[in-house]
Amino acid sequence: MNILLLAPHPFYKERGTPIAVDLLLRVFSERGYRVDVVTYHEGSNIKYDNVHLHRIPRIPGIHNIRPGFSWKKIICDFFMIFIILKLIKVNQYTLVHAVEESVFFGIFIKFFFNIPYIYDMDSSLSQQIIDKKPFLRIFSKMFQLCENLAVKHATAVLPVCEALNRVIRKYNPRRVVVLHDVSLLENRDVRSGEDLRATLSIPGLLILYVGNLESYQGIDLLLESFALVLKRATDAELVIIGGEIKDIKKYEQRSRTLAIEHKVHFLGPKPIQHLWGYLSQADILVSPRLQGENTPMKLYSYLHSGIAVLATKLPTHTQVLNSRVAMLADAIPEAFSESMLYLMGDKQLRSDLGSAGKKLIEDYYSYTSFRRKTFDLFDSLENEIELYKKDRFFVSE
Repeated sequence: MNILLLAPHPFYKERGTPIAVDLLLRVFSERGYRVDVVTYHEGSNIKYDNVHLHRIPRIPGIHNIRPGFSWKKIICDFFMIFIILKLIKVNQYTLVHAVEESVFFGIFIKFFFNIPYIYDMDSSLSQQIIDKKPFLRIFSKMFQLCENLAVKHATAVLPVCEALNRVIRKYNPRRVVVLHDVSLLENRDVRSGEDLRATLSIPGLLILYVGNLESYQGIDLLLESFALVLKRATDAELVIIGGEIKDIKKYEQRSRTLAIEHKVHFLGPKPIQHLWGYLSQADILVSPRLQGENTPMKLYSYLHSGIAVLATKLPTHTQVLNSRVAMLADAIPEAFSESMLYLMGDKQLRSDLGSAGKKLIEDYYSYTSFRRKTFDLFDSLENEIELYKKDRFFVSE
């Protein structure tokens, strides 16, 4: 296959969707496909056999592009159009693999160039826009109509979780394959990463959060909950890895307001290859996420580490987690802090949850499972795409 993959985000960058695209490119390369990737100007280069990156030009004033809907992304998406058209003019593509909002380019390509597309769905675009910009709620019907169009005309839709699968069922998609994210701990160096206890002088329990510091991640909830914990137990410290400088400063100020700054450590971003080294040092891993349909990618690595996980009792988590593999708490400071205290006080429970979580990942959410699902999908698609070339009606009915 000759695939045009549209990646409307900084690539490669160590955060959710770019990591998922990197996993997919790894599989495509193993399968022997030739892939052209159209992406933004930001990010580091990756190297896989038969994979070629095509970046938009650097745009003055457009940098540090964050996850989710933004005007910066709209501008970058516009510049992707010119590269896409240039590549289509000189290459014979079998398939377009469209990630996130680039699915609308996929629709255009299908109807004007007769090339089918796959919709790689990391989130509900209609819901994501409203969550990010609530004042746009008045356009929700229009956003849903656009999402319906994207789903109905796709050769296949690849939602990243069951919640998204349920969202798109009302649009009657032709084919759906839930392609879960996976743990990033396979083949990692156990020894990598600094010794947090020594560096930060932590004598007691270590509670760890890893991820970006966008508002939907619930960092305010985490800090408020931890402030309540410290009123009853002073032998714990909170370490937060990840986030942009602006966000770190914001939450450092919030910690000072809560008078817990001496117990909270913001370390900024760390390399993914050191992830296991950091996770393995924690007593409790926390995911206080408040919004979103998709399961946080970090959750799979959390569970795979064998360390006990505390998460909010919301669909973003409960479609993967249950009380046998993690501690789940209502998304309010009082409930989240009570669950944190309960875990802190029960070492055996932490061990039991950690072991059960690790087994869940090894059984269902490994790279091997991701690779097998992707191979199965493309085994069936190859035959269908041959039919598509012969009969356009097959895909566009």
